[in-house]
Amino acid sequence: QVQLVESGGGLVQAGVSLRLSCAASTRTFSNYAMGWFRQAPGKERAFVAAISASGKDNAVYADYADSVRGRFAISRDNAKNTVYLRMNSLKSEDTAVYYCAGRWSDTGAVFPLATQYTYWGQGTQVTVSS
Repeated sequence: QVQLVESGGGLVQAGVSLRLSCAASTRTFSNYAMGWFRQAPGKERAFVAAISASGKDNAVYADYADSVRGRFAISRDNAKNTVYLRMNSLKSEDTAVYYCAGRWSDTGAVFPLATQYTYWGQGTQVTVSS
């Protein structure tokens, strides 16, 4: 069982940046593909960003929802068992609970569907005021 713990959420003004972190309780973190999802009030959980497990030479692949592409960046630090979501130019429509997700992977695939993940964090609230 892998535990995922998110941090870094908060109340911010539109236009600023915020970085979310997700720490994983596994010694084989490099073999886990990770994703970020968000759920706004009254809406379904939606894909935000995903990053592949680390391949040879720590190569990784990433994918983003169209709504955040160019503003958000997902990255990972395998030495710290942590995945990050850097969020720039935040908008009021980015307000949501943000969830970290993980799954074992032995390929360079990225996984944009919530159903493809095995483990989930409890979520961290991000509120953007306009």
